[in-house]
Amino acid sequence: MTGSIIINSTHYILLGSLLLISGVITTKFSSKFGVPALVLFILVGMIAGSDGIGLIYFDNARIAQGVGILALIIIVFDGGLLTNKHTVKNVIKPSIVLATLGVLITSIIVGLGAVIILKVSIIEGFLFGAIVGSTDAAAVFAVLKGKNIQTKMASTLEVESGSNDPMAMFLTISMINLLTMDNSNLFFLILSFFWQMGLGAFLGFFLGKAASYSINYINLESSGLYPVFALSFALLTYSLTDLLMGSGLLAVYISALVIGNRELTYRHSIFKFNEGFAWMMQIWMFVILGLFVFPSELFTWDIVFKGLALAFILIFIARPVAVFVSMINCNFSNKEKIFLSWAGLKGAVPIVLATFPMINGMENSQLFFNVVFFVVLISALVQGSTVSLVAEKLKLTGPKKVESPYSIELVAIGKANAEIIEFEVNEEVTFLNKCLEEIDFPRDVLINAIIRNGELITPTGQTKILLGDIIYVLVARKSKVELEKMLHG
Repeated sequence: MTGSIIINSTHYILLGSLLLISGVITTKFSSKFGVPALVLFILVGMIAGSDGIGLIYFDNARIAQGVGILALIIIVFDGGLLTNKHTVKNVIKPSIVLATLGVLITSIIVGLGAVIILKVSIIEGFLFGAIVGSTDAAAVFAVLKGKNIQTKMASTLEVESGSNDPMAMFLTISMINLLTMDNSNLFFLILSFFWQMGLGAFLGFFLGKAASYSINYINLESSGLYPVFALSFALLTYSLTDLLMGSGLLAVYISALVIGNRELTYRHSIFKFNEGFAWMMQIWMFVILGLFVFPSELFTWDIVFKGLALAFILIFIARPVAVFVSMINCNFSNKEKIFLSWAGLKGAVPIVLATFPMINGMENSQLFFNVVFFVVLISALVQGSTVSLVAEKLKLTGPKKVESPYSIELVAIGKANAEIIEFEVNEEVTFLNKCLEEIDFPRDVLINAIIRNGELITPTGQTKILLGDIIYVLVARKSKVELEKMLHG
């Protein structure tokens, strides 16, 4: 018996490792051919599934939903950590309007299309519209990462996708209740939406503050525990908020936003760990969702026709109408509205939401899942692969994002009252082309290293600071604010 368990476990570990390796390798093709990685991850799952080479037979909606939600927690947390609070302040109003009114308008228009194309009732049509109505955080964060999209546009999409899950969830569950329950209370459903939004925002902010304080003041023996500690708060935030009937994903996003904009012990390690883990969970999520779909059922003429028709309505009618109506009182140009219309990507959230009718055993649930899946594929392929191109054509690109390939971190930072800051010298700094001995740095500040043209320079008093230098500054925490003002103005 024990031997059988070991063999089965080894079998699944082997399959898991092969799927992960395949997922990682596909990212190379993603950047080469301009296809969003999530599409390739889904294809890996479809190929490995029972309708492909038959490695794995998987048809459990609850497990697919659970894996999807867990992965979304990690992905949204990583996205929130990387979001700058100053850019969020500038786009909070339009983002929230898009996350609420925009989702509602999109759902209604697509729902009406679903009634005609899928030949279902009005409520069922609106259920389909609700499932595909929201912009997906996993897709947005994955597609925009590293792209030189204008900050205003990227931030609007990130905040919208991070905060529109309560609306999509509210509409989906409301339609399911109207279809399955005789005495659905509309007032209670509306009240639950505001409860989800309010509680998610409150607990996200509160637990984000608690997490930041705990990370900075707990004295852990190993630096590797800090990223795990931070991630634990993300899981705690989601589960606690969800248990209290709030929006767990909204809470996770706000919590990560708070944590990411605070000074953190082992900040670099925490960010890099979450980036790698988010990639792994993204691979797992889309591979599992790919396993869950059966290509023989998906790529039939009936599903292809209906999926293409609804994708057309969603991309070219519903989303643009929702954006232009929602943005009436917002300071956005027509070019910016067109870009926001095009970049309303669909991804894991609609597929996960499509499992809700299946779990409830509703009529047409399999049809809905297959069409939703096809619509997501079209959205990811058509919109996801052309986001940068559209931004370029509309002249909404910013400076090219370059991530420094170097990193220095103070190993004893958990116990020392100092840290190392990385800064790339730009044209705005006051000490450009000056020798180090001529620069009036704050007290307790020391330039540790300079990276210039890919080479490490050991600084001396005669070393000049040149444009493009990456400098590493050791600073006492009491002098950090003063140094930040000097560096950033």
